[in-house]
Amino acid sequence: MILKGKVTKGLGTAKMWVSKIEEVFRKKTGTKLFPGTLNIRLEDEYIIEPDWIIEPEKYKGTQRVFIKKCEILGNVANIVRAEKNQIGKGDHDLHIIEIISDINFREKYNLKDDECIEIKI
Repeated sequence: MILKGKVTKGLGTAKMWVSKIEEVFRKKTGTKLFPGTLNIRLEDEYIIEPDWIIEPEKYKGTQRVFIKKCEILGNVANIVRAEKNQIGKGDHDLHIIEIISDINFREKYNLKDDECIEIKI
């Protein structure tokens, strides 16, 4: 499956949230995360069918975090979504996905807001 969308600004809180889950993520995948996310506004709503879930007690949080492996610009990455966003009660609607990886995609690929991008599931 290919998801299509545009790079978009986030809320500015990803660094804090990534820092909360990074140890759990590293233990599960071996990947040290870049402290931020790449936000994509998709053409269509997307409900994550997670490959795995980080439970709140694992990171001292308040909600589950859904993780789905993906590929972006030829790199392995993961879509991450907080449970509240997944059920339509969070800060992002279902058109927004956040990508986590060990890469700063904006810097590495000089990505700007509104650039079209594809994500392979």
